[in-house]
Amino acid sequence: MPDLDHLRAEIEGMRVQVNRQRKEILQLQRAGISTASAELLLQRMHAKIDGMCEQRDKLKKAEPGPVKGKVLGGRRW
Repeated sequence: MPDLDHLRAEIEGMRVQVNRQRKEILQLQRAGISTASAELLLQRMHAKIDGMCEQRDKLKKAEPGPVKGKVLGGRRW
């Protein structure tokens, strides 16, 4: 199972790819070329990103966080 940092980097990389794909689809549409298959690929990429985000959220919940009320140099309110 990938660690949290690796998963975050993979999500960011996929988001960059999605943005590139969107730009290419717009160029194809302006040229009058069919983009149906490219749009299906984009949907699959979005679904994969959503799955990775869910996995990231599960890992974040399982990871121990800082102790509440303990701020360095801070006050307890």
